Amino acid sequence: MSRDHSTSRHIRLRIAHLAARLMAVDGIDDISLAKRKAARQAGANETRNLPSNEEVEVALHAYFQLYQADEQAGRLEHLRTCALEMMRALEHFNPQLSGPVLDGSAGRYCDIDLHLFTDYPKDVELFMLNHRFDYRQRHRHVYRGGEPDTIPAFSVATEDADFNIAVFARDDLRLSLRNTLKGRPFRHAGLELVLAMQGQQEQAVNGSG
Repeated sequence: MSRDHSTSRHIRLRIAHLAARLMAVDGIDDISLAKRKAARQAGANETRNLPSNEEVEVALHAYFQLYQADEQAGRLEHLRTCALEMMRALEHFNPQLSGPVLDGSAGRYCDIDLHLFTDYPKDVELFMLNHRFDYRQRHRHVYRGGEPDTIPAFSVATEDADFNIAVFARDDLRLSLRNTLKGRPFRHAGLELVLAMQGQQEQAVNGSG
């Protein structure tokens, strides 16, 4: 391994761990933003030495295990419970959990990402109006099968958690959906899988108590 390559890898890992700390402690949930801020803190070139998302996620999990193990376990249990309640309320729209609450990397102040799959997106807003949700409608840019698109989305606030809810077409669940063209496809989990994950999480929390 060349010295330049070793130095570049060292800088990249340092940025990954700085980005992980920003996400865990400061509540930054945009991994790209965390990497850019970390690069500036490290005094590094933002484009040449940025770590991959996977490297930041590994560093984030390591940070939680080292500094916030008990807090993280309790946080995930709480957020997944909130996710299940919202998914049950929105069951008609085939809700799927995604993002940090699904993969276990949810930091402090993390929102819950839910994806709905329906051919009637206007019914989602009507549902929220009828059930008096505290929501704000917006739009979200995604890549569907490699093609850019804009879809309806909602920011929803409850007493226990905040949600980012994106509304896709019903058939989109079978496609490769991404935030960015080169990003990884979204991972999804439906009600049954989240219930199973929550049961495992409760066992872990009770076992460590």
